[in-house]
Amino acid sequence: MPSSVPPSAPERASIKDVAQRAGVSRTTVSRVLSDAEAVRPALRERVQQAMAELGWRPSLAARRLRQRRTSLIGLVVADIRNPFFTAISRAVEDMAYAAGLRLILCNSDEDPAKERTYLELMADERASGVILAPTLEFTQQHAPGPWPFPLVLVDRAPPGSATEAVLLDNVGAAAMLTRHLLDQGCRRIALLAGARSTTGQQRQAGYEAALRDAPCADALLATSGLLLLGAWRAVRAAGLAMPHALALAGFDDNDWTSMTEPAITVLAQPTDDIGRSAAELLLQRLAEPARAPRRVVLQGRLLVRGSSLRSG
Repeated sequence: MPSSVPPSAPERASIKDVAQRAGVSRTTVSRVLSDAEAVRPALRERVQQAMAELGWRPSLAARRLRQRRTSLIGLVVADIRNPFFTAISRAVEDMAYAAGLRLILCNSDEDPAKERTYLELMADERASGVILAPTLEFTQQHAPGPWPFPLVLVDRAPPGSATEAVLLDNVGAAAMLTRHLLDQGCRRIALLAGARSTTGQQRQAGYEAALRDAPCADALLATSGLLLLGAWRAVRAAGLAMPHALALAGFDDNDWTSMTEPAITVLAQPTDDIGRSAAELLLQRLAEPARAPRRVVLQGRLLVRGSSLRSG
């Protein structure tokens, strides 16, 4: 005899089955899915009970087609292995979770083709907005369009861009580090800077500004945490004593920088503030689409340690 038990597996039920079991129209079921609060409580409860009895869950893809935007935001960083971006990602994720938003994290590897692929993915997923640490190519070619979602840039941004951004004062931060090395009475300064981002270029500008009218010094300045780690390893391998044979300083207060002997002088970036500020800008943009774009510029903090301390 054929069973009278209604289908229980999600693939065997449909929105029509839910409507029949609840005694409502398919339009009512759709309204419950898209805007439950707009449906009278009694009808809403009947539909939700029918869904539970049938073990039916709506197709996520179908729901997205009914909505212009989702509760999804994207975060595209240049290199997730870099502790700087790891810390920013954590701060953004905390803000997204508190706001009831889902987060997709993507890693561009400083590759503009990969970056574009992920931005196109966000468009396909109908993301409400994206926080992006752009590649150098993006900052050179960027215009506000054609992406169908608001963008907030972090760490890097084109000069004069109207896109919202959260940045470090890179020129001022690099000049601060360089002046510290000069104050220690060094005689030659070498700069180890990344060439694939505007951040490295801006930090080089600050370094050059600080050196313009000053004697050179025996020191090495690295413009990112990963470059600093590589420089420290090279200095150790060469058997150079810090700071008297070679002073060393760089960006990012990563855990290892305070554990070496001597500890490493760094310019600490406010990574939590960068991530939170980027998420706040995006949330504000979603709430007020017509609001004028903002650019937030944060300051770093110089932590003087033994790797550069030649005096005092």
